[in-house]
Amino acid sequence: MPTVTLNNGVRVPQLGFGVFQVPPQETQRIVEDALEAGYRHIDTAAAYRNEAGVGAAIAASGIPREEIFITTKLRNGEQGNAKEAFHNSAQALGVDYVDLYLIHWPVPSQGLFIEAWKQLEKLYANGEVRAIGVSNFLTDHLDALLAASDVVPAVNQIEIHPTFQQEELSVKSRSLGIAVEAYSPLGQGADLMAATVKSLAGKYGASPAQILLGWHLAQGTIVIPKSADSTRMRENLAAVRLTLTPAEVADITALESGARVGADPALAAHTQM
Repeated sequence: MPTVTLNNGVRVPQLGFGVFQVPPQETQRIVEDALEAGYRHIDTAAAYRNEAGVGAAIAASGIPREEIFITTKLRNGEQGNAKEAFHNSAQALGVDYVDLYLIHWPVPSQGLFIEAWKQLEKLYANGEVRAIGVSNFLTDHLDALLAASDVVPAVNQIEIHPTFQQEELSVKSRSLGIAVEAYSPLGQGADLMAATVKSLAGKYGASPAQILLGWHLAQGTIVIPKSADSTRMRENLAAVRLTLTPAEVADITALESGARVGADPALAAHTQM
């Protein structure tokens, strides 16, 4: 498994497993399947309400804690009380530390993300989290955060897939030393249907999902696909063995159409409570 080295030297498996919209009652089974398939990077969030299932799966797996990279995220409605929220997440996960803790959304209308970041900096300084970062932060949110902070975020987790690439934001993040992580990497399935993707899948004897994941990996992006099917989990994981040519990467990049599938971070204000 290739890794990405974050700006503080922490290494994260580049291809992880996301549990967004995985029902809490099914999370342990699905994450156990993912760990058995070979995933060692699990991405959850307090708002998903399945941290306990993730923790139970990790405990049941028998895999040493230090071999599994765990990401979780701060709920929007708890930005004013990030320290307690973090401890609740760690307790739900059943762990002494978290590898990566993210502010889930900036929610600029609240005006609290800088205050929340200050609390994350303290958690990081105390060694309770190995790296801190953000999710869904646009350029102006990053600028405001950096002007008032001591620690540069290690990661910006944002929506990226071939038809919605946020290239300017990705370039900005990387220029600041912030690793880019893609959620909804397959465009919630829509991008699998592109003729270019299907053609390359035929050429390589691969699945369309493997082609799209290979495109992300080729650009150094951390990526967290989700699947409840163990066969597809293994299929997705095998994308690390696929190497696209620069021309093929460019052909997929040409699919950009501005087709966002998630909420706009400039406006999103859901509490997640």
